[in-house]
Amino acid sequence: MDFALFQDILKTRRSIREFTEEPVSLSDIEELIDCARYAPSDTNSQTWEFIVVVNADKIKQIENFTWDRLHETAARAAEQGLEREAKLLVKSFGPYATAFSGAPALIVCLSTPYTSKFREKIFDPIAFVAPEVWEEEGLKSSCLAAQNLMLAAHAKGLATCPMTGPVLLAEDKLREYLDIPEDRGVNMVIALGHPAISPKAVPRKEVAEILRIVD
Repeated sequence: MDFALFQDILKTRRSIREFTEEPVSLSDIEELIDCARYAPSDTNSQTWEFIVVVNADKIKQIENFTWDRLHETAARAAEQGLEREAKLLVKSFGPYATAFSGAPALIVCLSTPYTSKFREKIFDPIAFVAPEVWEEEGLKSSCLAAQNLMLAAHAKGLATCPMTGPVLLAEDKLREYLDIPEDRGVNMVIALGHPAISPKAVPRKEVAEILRIVD
């Protein structure tokens, strides 16, 4: 494997919020999901599923109910005397929460219930951890798969932007609209398309700031 090439893919990936009108092919989507499924997971539980919305009207509907909930949240904040924060929520956070609206494809990343022989034979019988911990285990693995997907998209010349706005604001509506089962966790959504812009790199913390070696 060429490490320099892999490093270039890592370092040049950007979160893109502006896309061309060119659709993403079904074969590209399937290849990205194929890359996602090779992510590591706890005891190979593979706790991930993906819903890909490619209908522009449906993506618009998801944007609409996300905005509706954002305005409702802002209104409640204003009623509590937090007018400034309410305005900032709409003006600053709103565009970020709905930056998927112009993408030709929207990927909804799900986590499935964590199951394994260890949980069945050992962990659950001895009440090893609280049940909600297993939801977190599924979510962690789902995040790893999402990163695989985004790096693969960049390697293909496609652009992505991960975001949690629709989940934080309107998860219940998203579940209802896409018929997502209750036992699935909604991790994030990823906008996918062909990039219309090429943003510059943003500053990163130095290695020395984030690394501590214990010998």
